[in-house]
Amino acid sequence: MNADTLRNLPRTRLFWPVLTLAALLILNVAVSPGFFAIRIQNDHLFGSLIDILRNGAPTILVALGMTLVIATRGIDLSVGAVVAISGALACTIIADSPSPDSPSTVLYAVGIALGFALVLGAWNGLLVAVFGIQPIIATLILMTAGRGIAALITEGQIITVSSAPYKVIGAGYWFGLPASIVIAAVMFAVAALLTRKTALGLLIESVGINPVASRLAGVRSRGIVWAVYVFSGLCAAVAGLMISSNVTAADANSAGLWIEMDAILAVVIGGTSLAGGRYSLTGTLIGAFIIQTLTTTVYTIGIAPEITLVFKALVVIAVCLLQSPALQAKLRVKRPGATAAPTKAGALAS
Repeated sequence: MNADTLRNLPRTRLFWPVLTLAALLILNVAVSPGFFAIRIQNDHLFGSLIDILRNGAPTILVALGMTLVIATRGIDLSVGAVVAISGALACTIIADSPSPDSPSTVLYAVGIALGFALVLGAWNGLLVAVFGIQPIIATLILMTAGRGIAALITEGQIITVSSAPYKVIGAGYWFGLPASIVIAAVMFAVAALLTRKTALGLLIESVGINPVASRLAGVRSRGIVWAVYVFSGLCAAVAGLMISSNVTAADANSAGLWIEMDAILAVVIGGTSLAGGRYSLTGTLIGAFIIQTLTTTVYTIGIAPEITLVFKALVVIAVCLLQSPALQAKLRVKRPGATAAPTKAGALAS
């Protein structure tokens, strides 16, 4: 690695997120030396890192869908409500069934929940792509009404289920790993393959950079926008099934509460611009790990619960500032011997 590469390394998209994640992990190791320890018990993996991956799986899924939505110049504030609706719908069907432990009952409940989430995602896409409503307003409608829909499904009660097959989704194990990690990894791999190994990723970027030019070039921008909102709804629904399965209950008021904020933060930390266009699924994954590791760090170093959100906000602000091109340009100018980049007028004059 030559000197120029090292000098330009801090300007790369993933440098500061990776550095932040590494610093948080080192801090946890310093406070708790056994933080990296992973043990095998009953052919299952256990440890702090496994807990971070398992607990962060719902955020990873929601952030995955949010990345593609933001890449098209959109935003989806309704994902938290979709999380609550999918969990409420699945748990209600299972609780009302005469055979809640039957795999067919669980598959039916999961299928209905996922199908309804696809309809909700299509609704958001319809408002944004067809009727031209601003994404923040279109998804705010479902964000507001979604909690009410979930409450109607559960009749305002916390629905508890005792179904072993359903519990596997959020608290079970596959191949020695928590099932939630496996599900999140599969969905991430599928999304990465579709967007990076086919033309779909390029089409999403083109719609985000300039939707008008994309449409004039023959790109079906409405279909692309519609598809990313449907995918976002699907990701939120799977996250909702994980959350409700993990606690074997559905709470319309608290399930997925503020998860849309964590998802947006993960996307921004990962280097995806809110202005649309270029995006990074890997960056989003790292951002989601940072968000979840922050939560673990708070408990590890003993930060008081009442200032947890303040600590979290400070770390996020610091990462975003370090990624800011404007701040980096100012730091380069103030560095001894550094020269400011030529202005457009100066370049023309020369």
